[in-house]
Amino acid sequence: MHSMSNRRDFLKKASALALFNIAPAHVLWGETAPSNQLTRALIGFGGIAHSANHLGYRDTRLIALCDPDGAHVKDGIAQAEKNGYGKIFTCKDFREILAMPDVDIVHICTPPHWHGLISYMAAEAGKDIWCEKPMTRTIGEGRRVMEAVKANGRIFRLNTWFRFQSSFYGFGTDVRPIKKIAQSRALGWPLRAVVGEGQGFSLKFFWSGMTNLTPQPIPQDFDYDLWLGPAPFKPYHRHRTHGTFRGYWDYDGGGLGDMGQHYLDPVQYLLEKDDTSPIHIDVDCPLQHPDAVGSFRRITYTYADGCQITLDGDGSLKSAPFLEGPKGALWPNLRSDIPNLSKMLPEMPEPAPQQIDFVDSVKRRRTFALNEKNGFRSCTIVNLGTVAMRLGRGFDFDPVTLHAVNDPAADRFIYQPMRAPWVM
Repeated sequence: MHSMSNRRDFLKKASALALFNIAPAHVLWGETAPSNQLTRALIGFGGIAHSANHLGYRDTRLIALCDPDGAHVKDGIAQAEKNGYGKIFTCKDFREILAMPDVDIVHICTPPHWHGLISYMAAEAGKDIWCEKPMTRTIGEGRRVMEAVKANGRIFRLNTWFRFQSSFYGFGTDVRPIKKIAQSRALGWPLRAVVGEGQGFSLKFFWSGMTNLTPQPIPQDFDYDLWLGPAPFKPYHRHRTHGTFRGYWDYDGGGLGDMGQHYLDPVQYLLEKDDTSPIHIDVDCPLQHPDAVGSFRRITYTYADGCQITLDGDGSLKSAPFLEGPKGALWPNLRSDIPNLSKMLPEMPEPAPQQIDFVDSVKRRRTFALNEKNGFRSCTIVNLGTVAMRLGRGFDFDPVTLHAVNDPAADRFIYQPMRAPWVM
């Protein structure tokens, strides 16, 4: 299905993996096993890979990492030593990682234009997956990841966690009490959610790209062609890569791509939409550059049951509640226009329990709380917004067929081709 390495030294490098004689946990399981720790590898070693959820994750053993930038690889070697992992295998090409039989889990810490393809290939290679957000850059890629994870019986975790732990940005609480209020229908139904600065969410328009890039020499130890991978070829400029790639449509979707799934996945959970998607998307935004991501004034998503999500980009809804229904509204810090709501809260039923221990998910083959299915749906909200921005207009979407309704122009952004030889 996918292209394998055409480099002459690939097999030579892969043979070196035998030096790292660490038996995989899924083979060695049991009380008498030499090690009952899961083994893992980091694919991509930029800024996010240094976090506690990746490099610093202590419930597993890091044995390998890769990055197309040689400077990142050198940093990875030093950081692995510093964090107590000892000598680990390193390379530039992630396919060498996927060829390692002793890797149980891969952490995908690349730019988003790689998330879908590497997740797909990792599932095909029998790896469990911990993927950075957004899950994929397009809806079509997300669909393929879901299919591959299911077909290969893999465990998938998306790296956003606000639906089940931590304070929800500027809201002054975690999501659990908000979920209790929503599911008890204290606000009525359907609900409208507003996400913007006034509700505690920064849409990060500073991630916009530059439109006057002049080609630059490619750094000597940087495999730019491999970094681009499935993305269209564009002449190298440092602003396209590493910390500022988010400002370009080929690799991400600006601030919406960066933070959208963090913000919108809990909203999807609150609105009980984990198995569906909006049927109509409206947008009000400036004309977008074909290469560099811009901003938007407002994006509104409407579901079949009348629930809505509005992204407030220009601050015109700054004073609006975060959640509003026919019976009342809810603002940050659980402020509400419903009398005695705080007193009613302890008596409301608790949300259904969630599987939030990733290691337990892998060991017992139990679906993680935020997985390839509900994660695909919240990522679809993000990607529907970027499609509308690029079109400069609204469109209808079928959440079952996962196609735009009678709109080939929208579908071209939903199902984008990859640069040869990369395919899913």
